[in-house]
Amino acid sequence: MALPGALRDLTLALGAAVAALGSLLFIAWKIYFRGTGTGTDWGGWWEQELRELRERAPPGDTPPPTPHPPVPPQLDWRQVLVLGLDGAGKSSVLHYICSQTARDHIAPTHGFNSAQLYVEGLELDLLEVGGSQNLRAYWSHYLSQAHVLVFVVDSVDRSRLLTARQELHTLLAAEPQLPLVVLANKQDKSDALSVAELREELALHTLSRQRELFLLPTSATWASLSTATSVLHVKNLLVTLLSQP
Repeated sequence: MALPGALRDLTLALGAAVAALGSLLFIAWKIYFRGTGTGTDWGGWWEQELRELRERAPPGDTPPPTPHPPVPPQLDWRQVLVLGLDGAGKSSVLHYICSQTARDHIAPTHGFNSAQLYVEGLELDLLEVGGSQNLRAYWSHYLSQAHVLVFVVDSVDRSRLLTARQELHTLLAAEPQLPLVVLANKQDKSDALSVAELREELALHTLSRQRELFLLPTSATWASLSTATSVLHVKNLLVTLLSQP
């Protein structure tokens, strides 16, 4: 009678392994091709560049049409690794960092999710890996290419804060120097823990002072984009942090 359960566990494990392998192959592809101009962003980067070129042109002097997209300038490539337990709001954070459009529902990530952002001379690769229990075992495989770790925490999910803390500290032990941005997400909820409470619950005060550490309150919703908990503050922080020499 135990056979169906064993088959189910084997199927879940194989699914997680396939998702992780796909993520690793995607990262390798991005690293190899990142200087060739094959990436695209969410905001119509080429259209913005051409629009700015036309706006800079003298009156009556219209720039000639461009038959093909120009070769982009060499950008400094940085990878932002976005992790956190399932349901923490990672996909919503990623969406509103890259596109400030309204969304009623953002589907959870079952494997991995990726987006590119071109800003201020940087090519930011934002890689989100799913937070289900099967996928957490593969999190550490992605640390070596990351320039900063964004860890998203559900400020309302008190029952799993211990799990979130354990997973986070396991990652940090593997990469002692990796800059860390912790997002106390879902601050728009009335029962959300405060930033000070989450600092204690996640034992962030125990981390080495040599590590760059930031703890931000966030609400990854369209309605919160103009508030103090907007994820746009996260975007600005990442750009500032990754622009440092």
